[in-house]
Formats: sequence, structure tokens, C-alpha cells
Amino acid sequence: MTRQIRLLSLLLTLAALPATSAETGADAGAKVPKADPAKVIAAKLPGIDASSIKEAPIPGVYEVSVGTNVAYVSSDARYLIRGDLIDLDNDVNLTEERRNHARADRLAGLSEDNMIVFGPAAKDAKYEITVFTDIDCGYCRKLHSEIAQLNDLGVRVRYVFYPRGGPNTESWKKAEEVWCSTDRKSAFTAAKLGHAIDSGDCGPTPITEEWEMGQAFGVRGTPAIITSDGKLIAGYLPPPQLVARLDSEKRLSDASSATKSLR
Repeated sequence: MTRQIRLLSLLLTLAALPATSAETGADAGAKVPKADPAKVIAAKLPGIDASSIKEAPIPGVYEVSVGTNVAYVSSDARYLIRGDLIDLDNDVNLTEERRNHARADRLAGLSEDNMIVFGPAAKDAKYEITVFTDIDCGYCRKLHSEIAQLNDLGVRVRYVFYPRGGPNTESWKKAEEVWCSTDRKSAFTAAKLGHAIDSGDCGPTPITEEWEMGQAFGVRGTPAIITSDGKLIAGYLPPPQLVARLDSEKRLSDASSATKSLR
């Protein structure tokens, strides 16, 4: 999956895909059977499976998606279109909706056994967010200093690790030390306060998987907050503002679902 994401990310830097001699009509007089566009596109994009390709709302254009990376390609696999696809009639960013679904699906496959969770039980929470966090990030520390207020407002916070500097950094080491502690929640809070944690090596940790997930999600800074339906909220918000944002996102999501049900 990581290799496919990198391939598609590379393709997203291209304005168009070059045509081969066969595509430019080297044998224009010959009749060839009509090929499945998804297979034609997949053949042009090494490492991309045809199952990742589907028709876009625009005739003659196909959507190629790997994780949260989305591009649009002409049915003959000659042209690649960069940017988001907007439905002007309904004022909906269709590309971002696709990214949201991809994030939500990926997070659904990550067990809470690999997270550090603060707040009410899932059934009692008004909102549930997943936060990509760095132990040394100033705004991550500010958010965690307000965790009790967030919990009181009905927000369940699920932390996953995203040391911004990547592997072999001090922040990565601190994340591992927190994870290897016997009381992870207490160690997490202590680390956020700047206290040293000395827990020793406990073997494999989920930090690599979570860091790679953050990369795939397009996380560029921390805290990066993912809502239960996959929307990305980049950066810190004070608890009242965050709850207001979650309320707004929920209303928009409910309205969008109601509109779709009427079509």
C-alpha cells in the first residue's frame, strides 16, 4: 500500500501522461476491440490495480485512488487531471469526500489497543476524534492540557503517534518510551509535561504503522484531528471552538446524507 501511495503521489505532480506510439495512432486504420478503461489506465500506472479505478462523475474521466491520494485520468490513459473535483450544483467537494471515506475506513482497521484513549466510553461520547500527536509539539501539549475539559464536553480523544521528524528522532524515542510504560496514560501525560520517561524496550510498537498512516492521510503538522467520518481538522482549537467545529461538521454531514437519500 505504501508503495502504491508513493506512486500515485508521484503521478499527481504530472500535468499529463505521455502517449505511446500505439495511443497516437501509429496504426490508425486497424480496428481494435474496445478495452476496459480501468484496465487500460491500470496498465499505464505500474503498481495501481484496476480495482482502485472507477468512473468519475465527468463522462470519459476515471478516478484513481490509493488511500487518500486521488487523481483523475482520461479513459484512454493519456491525460491526468490534478486538483479537486467540485459538484457546483450541490456545493460538494467530491474529492475531499473520497479522502474522508478513505481515512475513516483506514482508521476503522486500527484497533484501540494501539491507541491511548481519554474520555467516556464510545457509547456515551457525543463526539469521537482521533488525534495524530507528537510528544514535543507545543500545541499538542496545549490540547492535552485541556483534555479534561474536552472529555467534560463529551469528546472522546483517541491518540495515535506521529513524531513529526520521523524515525530515529528524540520525539520518536519518547513515543516508544510512553508506549512501553506500564501505565501508558499516566506516562503520556507526564511526557506532555516535559517529564522524562524511562521504560525500557518492550519490543514492537504501533508507532511505525501510525506514522505511515499519518503520511498517507496527508498529515503535515500536529495536532492533526480526524473526525469519526474521516474529516481532517489541521491544528489546535480551544475546546469550545473544537466542539463548535465538530457540531458544524456533523450538521453538514447530516445534510449531505439527507440530500443523497432524496436523489
